[in-house]
Amino acid sequence: MYPEDVDPQSGCRLPLPDRAELSGAAIAIYDSLADPNGASIRGLRGPGGIHLHSPELARHARALNQYLRHEAGLGARARELAILTTARELDSQFEWAAHEPEARREGISPEIIDVIRYHKKTALLDEADAIVIELGREIFGARKVGSATFARALALFGRRKLVDLVALMGNYAATAVLLTAFDMQLDPDQPPLLPVL
Repeated sequence: MYPEDVDPQSGCRLPLPDRAELSGAAIAIYDSLADPNGASIRGLRGPGGIHLHSPELARHARALNQYLRHEAGLGARARELAILTTARELDSQFEWAAHEPEARREGISPEIIDVIRYHKKTALLDEADAIVIELGREIFGARKVGSATFARALALFGRRKLVDLVALMGNYAATAVLLTAFDMQLDPDQPPLLPVL
């Protein structure tokens, strides 16, 4: 079912981290990821598990992710739109599959999700939704943010929140890179939710 170099338990090219090989803060991170009621969407089978192969990286990445997702004050809607846009622009199937259900739980309609999924125009969307999507598309697609897009985003979010929003997108771009390099697979029963290239 998986490529030969993918571990069937972890779903990627690295095995699941071994708790017995960890110490200090890494054990606490492991335990929080292994907890089915914890804050992690994917637990050990995802970027959190990959990060634990570098315990210091895991400690820093976890703190940054916690801040950007829950403490930056971006709001759940903007956060999930930013993450989905990043996942779509980088064709990150695993990231998209983890966050589409989160976006729906936060009240983002299937129609708006499809605007992102299928690269549709944002003209009919609320300004806040549209600017998050357009900003992400320009960052990752055009590799340049136009002055008008920047001015709209700055007016809407202000300096601090805009910096945090862009950092959130960068954080999830880094996650997409990690998932790509280690060939993180979807769960066996999970069909791809993004159009397959």
